[in-house]
Amino acid sequence: MSPGHFGERRSPATSLLWSLGLELDSGERKKEWQPGEEAEALFNAIIPDHHAEAFSPPRLTPSGSVDQLVEGSAHSVPKPLLKLAVDKGYRIAEGNEPPWCSWELPLIYSYIQDIYWNVGFLRYYELKQVPNFLLAAPVAILVACATWTYVTTHPWFCLTLGLQRNKNSETLEKPDSGFLSPRVFVYLVHAVVLLLFGSLCMHVQVLTRFLGSSSPIVYWFPAHLLQDREPLLRSLETVPWKPLAGDSPPGQKVPRNSIMGLLYNWKTCSLVTRCILGYFLTYWLLGLLLHCNFLPWT
Repeated sequence: MSPGHFGERRSPATSLLWSLGLELDSGERKKEWQPGEEAEALFNAIIPDHHAEAFSPPRLTPSGSVDQLVEGSAHSVPKPLLKLAVDKGYRIAEGNEPPWCSWELPLIYSYIQDIYWNVGFLRYYELKQVPNFLLAAPVAILVACATWTYVTTHPWFCLTLGLQRNKNSETLEKPDSGFLSPRVFVYLVHAVVLLLFGSLCMHVQVLTRFLGSSSPIVYWFPAHLLQDREPLLRSLETVPWKPLAGDSPPGQKVPRNSIMGLLYNWKTCSLVTRCILGYFLTYWLLGLLLHCNFLPWT
C-alpha cells in the first residue's frame, strides 16, 4: 500500500470495506472498485440473505479477480470478505456448522455461555475467583439473613408455603406489617431462588446487580433492620427530628430525609446502621467511579 494511498478520497462504502482489512495477501494495493461495485458489495455484506428480487441489486459480470462477487449463489459476498471471515474463524454460509445448529432446541445463547464464558454448574468455584466471591458476599449474606429472619418468625407459614398462617387455623391474630408481612413471602422465595441459581450457575460477581435489579428484598430487609435496630429512627416516631437536631453540624438545618439524618449523626448510629449505610454508599461510589472509567465492576 503506497503512502499516498491514504490521501486519496474514497466513498464511505469503499472506506468501510478497506477498514475491514480487505487487502491482498501479497500486500499489493487492491484495485479500485468499479462504478456500482462497491455499493453491491456493501449491500451483500450487510444483508447476505436477501432473496427478493425487488431488494437484490443487479449482479456484476464475474471477471475472476479477487474483488469480484461470487457468481451463481444467492449469498453473493465478495471473496475478500469471505477470506477475512475464514481467517478470523467466523462461520460462513455453506461452511462448517456449529454444534448448536443440530440441537433439538437450538439455543445459541446457551452455546456461547458454555463455550466462551465457561458458565455452568459450580464452574466458577476456583481459587482464583475468591475476590469475586468476596465482592458478592455482602448481598448474598443480606438475602440469607432476610430469609432466616422471615422463616424463624413465620415457620409454619413458610412450611405450608403460605397456605396457613399458624397450626391452629381458627386462631385469629393480627398479621405483621412491613417486611414480616405474609405478602412478602412470594418475594422472599423469588429472591432465594435467584440467590441459589446465581451462586451455583453464574459468574458470581454479577450477583449484586442480578439481585438488586430483580428483587425488592435487597432493599426491604435493610430498611427493616434500620427501623428495628436503630434507636434514632425509633425515637423519631414520637418526637420527630428532635433527637437528631442536637448532634447536627452548627448552622445547618436538620434534614427531613431519614437517611441524611443518620449520616449527620454517624457517630451515634448503631453498628448495624453503619454497616448497611457504609456498604450501600461504598458500592455506589466505587461503582460510579470504576464503571465510568471502563474498569471492571459488577
